Amino acid sequence: MLPVARQGPARRDPAPSRLRYRLTRLWLRPWFRRVTHFGVPLVAVTLAVWTLAAEFDLRARAVRAVTDLREAVIDRPQFLITEIAIPDVSADLAEAIREASFVTLPVNSLEVDVAAVRARVEALAAVERARVRAVAGGVLEIRAIERIPVVIWRSAEGLQLLDQSGVRVAEVDSRLRRPDLPLILGMGADAHVPEALALLDDAGPIAARIRGLVRVGMRRWDIVLDRDQTIRLPEAEPLAAVRRIMALEAAEELLARDLSIVDLRDPARPMLRLTGHAQAELIRLKAMMMGEDA
Repeated sequence: MLPVARQGPARRDPAPSRLRYRLTRLWLRPWFRRVTHFGVPLVAVTLAVWTLAAEFDLRARAVRAVTDLREAVIDRPQFLITEIAIPDVSADLAEAIREASFVTLPVNSLEVDVAAVRARVEALAAVERARVRAVAGGVLEIRAIERIPVVIWRSAEGLQLLDQSGVRVAEVDSRLRRPDLPLILGMGADAHVPEALALLDDAGPIAARIRGLVRVGMRRWDIVLDRDQTIRLPEAEPLAAVRRIMALEAAEELLARDLSIVDLRDPARPMLRLTGHAQAELIRLKAMMMGEDA
């Protein structure tokens, strides 16, 4: 006898549907979960805020509130700058700094870009360093270290005032503008200002006669004196050569004689060149001596 099959509900297939399988595989991907957890809420919040802002004009209200607050702060007298102080510099430089700062008074101290003002002031050739700050009493203080010119350099571009480091301070149109400063000439002379100052210092006994220093071949110096006299210095140890000449001048008054050139380029063989008048006189004396001997 065959067993009778039991009748009952059909068993459910445990395999997922195609759609459910794909959704499950998609959910296992990290980027999809991040988008679902963070991206969807962010988009929803953004849309909600945008809707509220459009409906109640929240953006315009926020802009007006910020503007009102800013105007209230700016209008407060304790933040107002009414004066620019530039102490311890010359009047000309103070005026140049005031123009370069580009600060229009009155102005609120919160609106002044101190770093930008300092950069513009330090861009001036006559300023080495600067410090800018707002102080009590509505004053913007600009303290600058002024470059002090020590020589006049005659270059192809004209007459330049240089400081002790050879940095350009200003330009002058005439040597007579600064007769108190020594004159240097020649290409590359600006790079050797300290050496030129040392030479002038050692040549102090004849300082009144010095017309200038000439840089020759970007290698050495010539000292030009009045009466068309020139002292040619060596490339190496020019200070020692100047001291030697000063000793001869003190002992023998060498430079008071009819000499046009004192050549010290070869320390072992210094050479003297007579002036035209002295050479003619020497020839005349030799001729007289030869005539007497005859």
